[in-house]
This record gives sequence, structure tokens and C-alpha cells, in this order.
Amino acid sequence: MQKRTLGNNGLEVSAIGLGCMGLTFGYGPATEKSAGIELIRAAFERGVTFFDSAEAYGAVNEEMLGEAVSPFRDQIVLATKFGFKDGIPTAGLDSTPARIRLVAEQSLKRLKTDCIDLFYQHRVDPNVPMEDVAGTVRDLIQEGKVKHFGLSEAGVKAIRAAHAVQPVAALQSEYSMFTREPELEIIPTLEELGIGFVTFSPLGKGFLAGKIDASTTFAEGDVRKNLPRFADEAREANHNLVTLIGEVAQRKNATPAQVALAWLLAQKPWITPIPGTTKLHRLEENIGGAGVELTAADLKELAEVMTKVPVTGERYTAAMMKTVNR
Repeated sequence: MQKRTLGNNGLEVSAIGLGCMGLTFGYGPATEKSAGIELIRAAFERGVTFFDSAEAYGAVNEEMLGEAVSPFRDQIVLATKFGFKDGIPTAGLDSTPARIRLVAEQSLKRLKTDCIDLFYQHRVDPNVPMEDVAGTVRDLIQEGKVKHFGLSEAGVKAIRAAHAVQPVAALQSEYSMFTREPELEIIPTLEELGIGFVTFSPLGKGFLAGKIDASTTFAEGDVRKNLPRFADEAREANHNLVTLIGEVAQRKNATPAQVALAWLLAQKPWITPIPGTTKLHRLEENIGGAGVELTAADLKELAEVMTKVPVTGERYTAAMMKTVNR
């Protein structure tokens, strides 16, 4: 698989990474540990060198990832995140320096490594000055416990404030053909500052894979059960967009998911999507997206499709939206 560079300090990752959240968090019952390890190792065998976790996904997520990559740790990039009280998203935010340091130590142990390659602030904490957050990560970098600093779902003001203290290698935020708000201010800012863009939910939380329609139901524990974009009426409307994307995919001898990932890769050379999955055949399908080349005509057609069929519904609930782009 081709490689991409995030930021100006040479952080090289596979063009498509693996988001590990769904293995233990957010989409229903957790994957059995041995199955998760097998999937992560299968990803590496197929060229993936960028793996993303977080304290908030549960200790088992980092432990699973750490065990899975231990045979080839020196050949991959490990990313994880801090920023929630006691590591629990519903408990509120905590990016105090003492908390950041504690999470770093715990993550190092769970990931079975002596250095975190990319350490993100999971959400901007309005109660802690960004200078203190960035300064703490800068100190961890100087101590050799972290290599690169990242932010997640941060707004332009926070990105600039952090970057002024410690260069930010990457911003991780939601971006896809379903969520294009970053195009307004975020992407121009990242380009100006030389910061990479790691895009989570690049398949619109599964919508762009083409398997979700008006009849789809979600299990208890699946975050999509409560998201406006997946409500009954919205699901039906948004399926129409996926159908049109599927027509482009069919002509490219690809799947809608592969076209969605190829579209992201075509936007900027420093964008890396991290789709998540628990299934080997989905993993292979996603990786195949890196091999789909979209022509200028393809990109124009997709732009027209997105203009013609706008996405229905917010990506998050109102309460969740208050924590992003701060």
C-alpha cells in the first residue's frame, strides 16, 4: 500500500489506516479479543501500518491492539488519545496536565510500548488552556514517551493555539462525502500550517458502504440508534445519495465504500482515512479503496451528485455537537 506523510515532521503512515474503536466501543457488543487480534494482524499483512485507539474505547481496546502489533511494533504507527474524565466520554472532559501524564503512562503499559507515536487530545477542553495541553505533550515528547502531537475535532482557534506551542502532526475529525464541513475552514488551515488530516467515519458510520436503508435496525449499544442522520426519514433520504454513488462505483468496478475512500484520498495528499470494521471481508474491501483511481470526470460527477442530493440530518445529537470544532 502507498504511504502518506502527516505533518511536517515526517510521520509516515499507510494511505488507509485502521480505526479500532468499533472493536470494543460504540457499535454494539465488543469483539472477542482473539478475533480482534486476528483482524489487526490481517490488516498489517495487507499493508496497513497505522492503527488508532483511545483510552475512551476501554482499556481492552489498547490492550488488544498492543498485543496484536507486538510482533511488528517497530514497523507500524500507534495512535491513541486522552481527554475524558476517567477515560469515560459521558463523564465529561479532563485535559489537565496531570491527567494527560497519567493517561500516557497507562496507555504505554496497555499498548506494550515505550513510546506513543501519535498522542491526540480527544476533544478540546474549554477549562484547560490549550497552551497547557500542548505544553504537557511537548514535555512528553522531550521525555521520549510520545513522538507526535495530535488534536481531534478541534476548531481553527484551538488548532492555531496548540500548533504555536508544539507542532501538531495531525488533526483527526469526521470527514467524508457525508460530512463535508471541514472543507470550509479546517482543511485550509491544516494546509496553511502543514498539518495532516486523519479522517474518522470516512464511510459515514457505515452508510457509504451501501448496506443501510430505510429497513435497517441497530442493536442496543450502537451509537447510530440515536443519531439524527440515522433516523427513519433521514435514512431513507440518505440512501438515495448512496445509490447514486453506487452507480459511479459500478462503472469503476468498485464498491461504494471503495469510491468513498478513494474520494477522500483524492482531496489532498496528506489526508488518511481510518475506516473501522470487525469483519475481514470489509477490511479487504476498505483496503481496496486505496487502489481505486478517480478521474477528474469521476470527481466532477460525484460533486454534482452531492450537490443534487444533500445529506439529511446532523451527524451527532445536539449535545454531542457542542463538543466539536471548539
